[in-house]
Amino acid sequence: MKNLKLLKQSFILIIGLIFLSGCVVIREGEVGVKRTLGTYNDVVYENGVKVFNPFASRVFKISTQTENLEVGLNIPSKEGLTIFSEVSILYNIDGRKAPFLLKNIGTDYERNVILPVFRSAVSDVTARFFAKDMHSGERSTIESAIRDQMMSLMDGKGIEVEAVLLKSIQLPKSLAKAIEEKLEAEQQAQRMEFVLDQARREAEQKRIEAEGVRDAQIIIAEGLDSKILQFKSIEAFRELATSPNAKVIVTDGDLPVIMDTNMDTTPGSKKTAY
Repeated sequence: MKNLKLLKQSFILIIGLIFLSGCVVIREGEVGVKRTLGTYNDVVYENGVKVFNPFASRVFKISTQTENLEVGLNIPSKEGLTIFSEVSILYNIDGRKAPFLLKNIGTDYERNVILPVFRSAVSDVTARFFAKDMHSGERSTIESAIRDQMMSLMDGKGIEVEAVLLKSIQLPKSLAKAIEEKLEAEQQAQRMEFVLDQARREAEQKRIEAEGVRDAQIIIAEGLDSKILQFKSIEAFRELATSPNAKVIVTDGDLPVIMDTNMDTTPGSKKTAY
């Protein structure tokens, strides 16, 4: 009786293990494709628990999230230099084409397709650019060209290349030094141009100020004609006439010279004229 009970427990355990081995959980960001007796099913399993026959079938899970494939390689330039670069390839798998991808390429699609296509595209693209372009604003142009060429070569395979990023560029030492010297010379030229421009602005400001003073003097000189001077003399005579002090006025008809009659005329005394 005891042996029979133990046999039942073992049987239940075996059935449970078989059931568990025939279950798979598909999470968000991935899809599943079932292969039965060596043939891939065209049905794509999405997130959830899927049950299958573990003796005849197997479910392959493929990520549909963005993957980062990092590569380090030597790339050629237009002038024939060899440049080492670290590159990131950002890609994702179209879940709807996962069965086609497994049937025609297999699970190791990075090594079988993405890397060979990338190496071909990067060599073809960078050979059209100078080495210095990889350190300038042309870098984004190079990255986009590599990405576009990869997509044209992998069209219809279910692999979407989102971006190709040249993370680091190691130029030959002689070229790197030449580029640094050129950039330094350009910066010095820009600084000198700034100093000269500032000096030109200051000179222009002084010229404008001098012109203003000159124009003011011209206006004053033009305004002081004989009639105005005569008018001013009349005003001065009028003010002298109302003054309580006795004064001697000497004039040529235009400008008065006023002498105080109360001045001390003894030798050594100080005389005051108005």
